[in-house]
Amino acid sequence: MKLVITMSRRFGTGASIIAEELSKRLDIPVYDKAYIEEKLSDHKYESEAEAIRKLAENPCIILGRCASDILKDRMNVLNIYVSAAKEDRIQRIMKKENLDHDAAKEKVEHTDEERATYYYEHTGKTWGDVNDYHMILDTSELGVENCADILMHYFEKLEYI
Repeated sequence: MKLVITMSRRFGTGASIIAEELSKRLDIPVYDKAYIEEKLSDHKYESEAEAIRKLAENPCIILGRCASDILKDRMNVLNIYVSAAKEDRIQRIMKKENLDHDAAKEKVEHTDEERATYYYEHTGKTWGDVNDYHMILDTSELGVENCADILMHYFEKLEYI
């Protein structure tokens, strides 16, 4: 199966680490906002939605960009949402970006708000609604380092890979 994974996530959950680990194990690329915007600036695609549909013609992982909604009618797409406790996310951002608690908290809250607004503006839906995803991973409970293993086991069990 030409598996396409979309991964929506709250800021600071470690989802990009999970995506990179899956990318290595499955030998498929990860596409994020920066990659898609680069292709748009190169005029390779008319819109983000067109870029995402084109990229999803081959196995890949797409981080954010409303990909779960854009690709909702495709049978080979698995939509994942990654969450974590707010304090865990703040701590992760403090370490990653060398910020104090207040600055990291502000960044987490601001980025989540931006993502929720972006998602609503492009889909008319509430970001993070459990009904829009096949699987939700809580990295506070599961640990970032375990999530790729959990997903790989799931893929193997359902014979996606």
